[in-house]
Amino acid sequence: MPRPEPKMINFTIDGREVSAPEGAMLVDAAKHGDVEIPVFCYEPKLGQPVGACRMCLVEIEGIPKLQTGCSTPVRDGMVVYTETERVKVAQQSVVEFLLINHPLDCPVCDKGGECPLQDITFGWGGGISRFIEPKRHFVKPLELSPLIAIDRERCILCYRCVRFSQEISEDYQLVLLERGAHSYVSTFDGHPYVAPFSGNIVELCPVGALTSRPYRFRARPWDIEGAGSVCTLCPAQCNVTITVRDERALRVLARQNDEVDDGWLCDKGRFAYQSFHAEERITEPLIRDGGQLRPVTWERALEQAAGALKRAGANAAAIAGGQSTGEEGHLLARLMREGLGSPHLDSRRAGTLSLDAHRALGAPALQAKVSDLEFAHAVLVLDTDPVNDASILDLRLRKGIRRRGLKLAVASPGPSSLDPSAALSIRFKPGAGAAFAAALSAALGASAELETLCGEAGVESAAVRELAELLRGPEPQQGADSELQPREVVILWGERLTAAPNAELGAGALLGIAEALDLANVEGAGMLEVPATANGRGLREAGVLPNAGPGLSQLQDAGRDSAAIAEGLAAGELSALYLLQCDPLRELADRALWERALAGASTVIAHASFLTDAINEHADVVFPAEAYPEKEGTLVHPDGRLQRLRPAIARPGSVRAGWHVIAELALRLGLDFDVLSGAMASRQLFEAVPFYSGLTLEEIGGRGVRWQEREAGAAFPAPASAPSGDGSFEEPADPGDAAGYRSVWDAPEVEHSPAFDFLFKTKELV
Repeated sequence: MPRPEPKMINFTIDGREVSAPEGAMLVDAAKHGDVEIPVFCYEPKLGQPVGACRMCLVEIEGIPKLQTGCSTPVRDGMVVYTETERVKVAQQSVVEFLLINHPLDCPVCDKGGECPLQDITFGWGGGISRFIEPKRHFVKPLELSPLIAIDRERCILCYRCVRFSQEISEDYQLVLLERGAHSYVSTFDGHPYVAPFSGNIVELCPVGALTSRPYRFRARPWDIEGAGSVCTLCPAQCNVTITVRDERALRVLARQNDEVDDGWLCDKGRFAYQSFHAEERITEPLIRDGGQLRPVTWERALEQAAGALKRAGANAAAIAGGQSTGEEGHLLARLMREGLGSPHLDSRRAGTLSLDAHRALGAPALQAKVSDLEFAHAVLVLDTDPVNDASILDLRLRKGIRRRGLKLAVASPGPSSLDPSAALSIRFKPGAGAAFAAALSAALGASAELETLCGEAGVESAAVRELAELLRGPEPQQGADSELQPREVVILWGERLTAAPNAELGAGALLGIAEALDLANVEGAGMLEVPATANGRGLREAGVLPNAGPGLSQLQDAGRDSAAIAEGLAAGELSALYLLQCDPLRELADRALWERALAGASTVIAHASFLTDAINEHADVVFPAEAYPEKEGTLVHPDGRLQRLRPAIARPGSVRAGWHVIAELALRLGLDFDVLSGAMASRQLFEAVPFYSGLTLEEIGGRGVRWQEREAGAAFPAPASAPSGDGSFEEPADPGDAAGYRSVWDAPEVEHSPAFDFLFKTKELV
């Protein structure tokens, strides 16, 4: 669907000639002339304005009554006044009216000092009030949810929070009850407001009515500072601003980036910051002594780890978790391949995928952007549930359906939160995603194998044909003067679709679907993978794969993938295992096999933040890992956007940078990486990956840069031969195993954040 191309028009505001996009609301158009019109209820992210607060009243030449600037589109030649006496009296009256019952809580209110109501009162209020009647009072604060407190007497009924619940997240829990002066915000059934994106209403609230319970009374605006970062708690990689006081993260706010997160956050990204300072966090090196992990000096831990790796040599293996940066992954790959001569390392949870398949699926022409999910004609969500895999994408899809007429299809093994909004929902057998994709490819290509593949996937062929027609769209009605518009289709697929033992079948089927729909040749169309981990794509491109080097380059000798590493450790063929922010028992498939593997390993070296069961029982050396606000490095978003991590808070205890620890280990193994800073590690990564060539941290900046849009992107390697997807479907050994895929909400960061205690069973009081 074509993106709207703004047509600029000219209008006059307060005597200034201003150019602005035609149809823009006056509130936004005025900013092009450096004129501010005060608002409370208006928020562009919430969609169409409602004109509820009347704070934005302006005078328009030719219209006798004052008009609301938030709901009046600008027109060519329009003459607007925002500083006439009529406007000033109206604005002062609105402020006076809003303050009739608003309490004088500013000295103790969390919003004090960063409150729009305070700012507008000083800027546009009259300074006095004619009302002397007692103010109304409510019980305060009330628990609107386990995460949010509400002070109802502060509420100005701007409707923002209710609109978010009903029109953005579509959980429909918040409503305005009663009428007139007795109106108040509540849940429609009186139950707590529990939803994946509930925390956004705190940031939307223009007064102190809605406050974060974990942040309440923790700091004031004049003794905090904001630090920009990127959340690594799921593949969505939302941009955030971390509120910092005394080197502690006290709050996480959204940092608007339309091409990544549209200015929203999920509750995990917003409230799991408490885990950064949890008492259970590992803050010093540990080694196993007498069967127990005990604190030691860095020197002893590094010497013991380096000695174990040196003894293992080519029989060592490594697995990198998704919160590792590209720099850490690149240095780990060098440590294994150059320092130990071992090709056995992996970062994929789904198992081995051929190098040609990686290259074909990652081809720049096939890569869709996050914003394409909003503007496409149709989107197929295939073998993934965004709210559990990359939460913020759920809101982007709902926005496309609501505002752009997007046709959404969902194909998954279980119910999805998007089912009520989808034009078509299809269920297939657990573990049969590759067979379903092959069936869809056959339907699009009119293959005779459709019935067989549908039987293997456990779906009706009629449903697959209906899906194929939805993606193709209606037959074009081409007249003499008509112009055919290319159909923009995006396939949003989960990494589990290319999991063993049907990895090549799934990859080939995806490429067949892309070819049938001509995705590579239509702007705004393409495929977007949801990796199993936050930086899954970045680690692959950095070379943390058993069969590919940096930039998906060809290797002479391929190593073992994660499953084969487990088998090798269990059989005694491998001896040492390096875990870089990865817990195999939680994150990888076949827990029983991994328990045998960890028990069979002579040495397990782990970078970890918490002592999970696997680390506590099997690790011989534990290095304390950084949380993402403490890291320096880069990540790669699923759409190919490189984003930069900057340190926002100090590392606790004796925690060291991950790249520094790997470089120290390499030095003890006789390999000098010549890396003395995070910037040097980034430079090495950019030089090693051909399609990152010439990239700098300054170019990445605060918004990131997609490597496909740079000239160096042409260096992406083409496959020797793309997977055909002609293989037969093989039933997974255990379809219910979920192939090691867990919801992003099932994570140590959630478990160690007190704000999320309500998600777990009530503990018995001792």
